[in-house]
Amino acid sequence: MKAFVFPGQGAQFSGMGKDFYERSDEFKALFERANEVLGYRITDIMFNGTDDELKQTKVTQPAVFLHSVAAAKSILGEVKPDMVAGHSLGEFSALVVAGALSFDDGLNLVLHRAMAMQRACEMQPSTMAAIIALPDEKVEEICASINDEVCVAANYNCPGQIVISGSVPGIERACELMKAAGAKRALVLKVGGAFHSPLMEPAKQELEEAINSVKFNTPSCPIYQNVNALPQTDPEEIKKNLIAQLTSPVRWTQSVRNMIADGADEFIECGPGSVLQGLIKKIDANVNAHGVA
Repeated sequence: MKAFVFPGQGAQFSGMGKDFYERSDEFKALFERANEVLGYRITDIMFNGTDDELKQTKVTQPAVFLHSVAAAKSILGEVKPDMVAGHSLGEFSALVVAGALSFDDGLNLVLHRAMAMQRACEMQPSTMAAIIALPDEKVEEICASINDEVCVAANYNCPGQIVISGSVPGIERACELMKAAGAKRALVLKVGGAFHSPLMEPAKQELEEAINSVKFNTPSCPIYQNVNALPQTDPEEIKKNLIAQLTSPVRWTQSVRNMIADGADEFIECGPGSVLQGLIKKIDANVNAHGVA
């Protein structure tokens, strides 16, 4: 069984999507539609922008979303997914490709999400850190011990790789404790804020209103959602989980394991980069994981 998986922000690069844009009138129309929906020419920044321009909040998430949807559409004529999943932002790409959301609605929600997250980041200094080579349970235990600051597990990426999220003092103290507990690395990341933590509550409230104003359809195949790593096809449950996602951890390890248990033996990463392929192979070295050619 084939699983389409979609990356989150951080996978962007200058020149992204240009090959799809030049491939056919159909793809050109998709990219031009994105320019219309967003109200600015995101394609100019995607194709020719600097790294700093691509890191702008209003650019990064829509750019990765657009590239991911285009990549999936490029192979849909030959192969159809039996299941889909997306890492954080990638969940929106997955929902559009599975038909649960229209392209326009998906793109609008992604832009709304990006701006809401930016506003939440500006309310309180916060950050994230990657913890390498420490058991999940130990990471959770250390996070829980820092009870006077926000510090939570945010991304369960693969065995031995968890990202934690929270206030700056909370994350700095956690990194010291993680290293003392035997972590190979505890590296503070260059991110704008504490994504997938309680500090995103203001963004969650904004996004909830936007999500509830949009029509969701029954997807063509199950989507394994970040919040609980379980397959879902009910539009109301999908919406509820999508709203909860901003303040909840991304359970990527668990999602991939559940997809494999349910029959997935080929994972196709649709979008820029190859990060998810690497994570999937660390979760289970026996599965076939590759990108869109």
